[in-house]
Amino acid sequence: SCVFSAVAITAGRYHTCAIHDGSVSCWGDNDKGQLGDGTNADRLTPTQTSSLGTGRTAVAITAGGFHTCAILDDASVSCWGKNNYGQLGDGTTTNRNTPAQTSSLGTGRTAVAISAGAYHTCAILDDGSVSCWGYNYNGQLGDGTTTDRTTPTQTSSLGTGRTAVAISAGNSHTCAILDDDSVVCWGYNYNGQLGDGTTTDR
Repeated sequence: SCVFSAVAITAGRYHTCAIHDGSVSCWGDNDKGQLGDGTNADRLTPTQTSSLGTGRTAVAITAGGFHTCAILDDASVSCWGKNNYGQLGDGTTTNRNTPAQTSSLGTGRTAVAISAGAYHTCAILDDGSVSCWGYNYNGQLGDGTTTDRTTPTQTSSLGTGRTAVAISAGNSHTCAILDDDSVVCWGYNYNGQLGDGTTTDR
């Protein structure tokens, strides 16, 4: 049975994390540091992450393939775990077994929603734009390139006057609901997962 009252939960490939009382606890596979407890030891029960920062608490959480990211109470983003493609957004490709702040989301910008794919992460910012970082081989960062990004990078336009209200990252693609209730997707499309009637990556 659970030893805390969880308010949010997310599952990665082989690990799980939950927010409780503003803290984050994770369990499962930890060989890349994705549990954020300062070790690489697997955990069979919920284990609290290392500090999110002095006085900081988590308000949203997402688990990728082998990494985890949280939006904190000051609307900044902190990530930990595997970072081989820059999916932690801290400007490096160094794995982290404790929470590390991402690089700037842009001048004055803060995060309001976040979703992690296998090796990439995307966030909706307070102005309704989308910023992504990490693996980009199939265009899943949506910035018009296939260049990996180790820091948050704005996607190309969502459409004239359009903003994002919800986001979800898959293994190698990303989709967002826009303010007019339409859906846009980008990235890997081999199986038609972008829903645009083709199997062409975008």
